[in-house]
Amino acid sequence: MIKYNLKALISEKEFQEARKITYDEISNATGISKQTLSKIASTRGYKTNTENIEKLCTYFNITPDNLITIVPDMI
Repeated sequence: MIKYNLKALISEKEFQEARKITYDEISNATGISKQTLSKIASTRGYKTNTENIEKLCTYFNITPDNLITIVPDMI
């Protein structure tokens, strides 16, 4: 299963920039809706498209391996 590290990335950016970062700000900068950002951040196994992954990577200045973690499915 894919796990997105969006909450951790937001928290890290907030710390580095000493300010609050909202989904509204990320949405305005990336064009990704706040609802989609919320789902990416908190819905287990959420599937999004590569365009959104690219936009988030650009916004946070990271590569996909910083955004995505592969978690083995429990059988």
